[in-house]
Amino acid sequence: MPQDAKTSEDRAGSVSQAMRGSNQSGLRAYNQRLVLSLVYTHGNLAKTDIARMTGLSAQTGSVIMRELEAEDLIVKGEPIRGKVGQPSVPLSINPDGAFFIGLKVGRRSAELILINFLGEPKATLRKSYPWPTPPLIVTFVREGIEEIIQGLPENLRDRVAGLGIATPFHLWDWTEQAGAPREEMDLWRDCDLRAEIASFCNMPVYLQNDATAACAAELVFGTHEGLSDYLYFYIGTFVGGGVVLNGSVYSGRTGNAGALGPLPVVGPDGKLVQLIDRASIMLLERMLRANGQDPSPLWNNPDHWSGFEALADEWVGIVARGLAQAIVSAASIIDFEHVIIDGGIPADVREKLVAATRAEVDTYDVRGLDVPKILPGTVGHLARALGAASLPLFDKYLIDRNTRLGSA
Repeated sequence: MPQDAKTSEDRAGSVSQAMRGSNQSGLRAYNQRLVLSLVYTHGNLAKTDIARMTGLSAQTGSVIMRELEAEDLIVKGEPIRGKVGQPSVPLSINPDGAFFIGLKVGRRSAELILINFLGEPKATLRKSYPWPTPPLIVTFVREGIEEIIQGLPENLRDRVAGLGIATPFHLWDWTEQAGAPREEMDLWRDCDLRAEIASFCNMPVYLQNDATAACAAELVFGTHEGLSDYLYFYIGTFVGGGVVLNGSVYSGRTGNAGALGPLPVVGPDGKLVQLIDRASIMLLERMLRANGQDPSPLWNNPDHWSGFEALADEWVGIVARGLAQAIVSAASIIDFEHVIIDGGIPADVREKLVAATRAEVDTYDVRGLDVPKILPGTVGHLARALGAASLPLFDKYLIDRNTRLGSA
């Protein structure tokens, strides 16, 4: 399974030949994933809908659905009566059929999240720090996994099916910006975090770039409907992003597509700087420190900032100018329909940032371009952890993320 974390549901599309099921017994595992994916996408489906959308015979479809029901992955709803023939019985995903853990490794905090089969958070753990080191993260995960799993009812603990990791690539490249000791950040150069966690974690472990994972979480769990092509910005300690094309996350040759932080923009003195210097929470942290204020609320309470509203508003203006430059540049290369802006910031700050970015884009000469519509993200500060948790979900239970799912 490729690591471009995205479920490729296309609610408006039709069933392609590639999506048809097979009545050959050797492809039963694929057919199970196909049925699960269709039910997952549409919320609930009757057996007749599934048979029509997959092309499976009635016998094959019934066998697969009985198997999925026996494994507690799908559940039957109440019969729908009133039509000719037998009552229709809708099938839906069992929320408790499987659970998944996501780990977000950030430059100022780490999060562990447990989600159910529908992507609903069931437990979260958070740890703040001045900078991350491999031993600190490994200890947090080792202790946190046990705590999270023990919090589940005993009969559900063996249903935790995998752990995904969302982490910035090349953490050591940003030592100076993070204000961290070089010798401690250099520990990441030789650290295989996935392998270290897999050594004590009794489940499959996956790894992905953190901003790409956040982009995937917006696509999979966000509430914007029908978006198929967009550029995604995640404002965290630094800024990162992702690219969605044709309804799927495009991760690129090295898995780092949409690495927007290094994108050159004009700084305050007219010289070119990287976007991370103009669009990151790190910048607001520096502004607070320069004003003699404690920046810890930025990391300890990402849903609510208070006590520095004036500086936050100034920061919004700076970030908006940087994002506007990046958006116009990106739209000149790929004809994005939309831009989504999210991050580890409060919802009201995100709304201000989206409005300010729209206003900044309006000041550009965009003749020859169709400017994408700029929208707020809908997942928020948990996006990276949710995206990480979605990795085992889709790898173990659903079909290839680049396959289109048909509409009912």
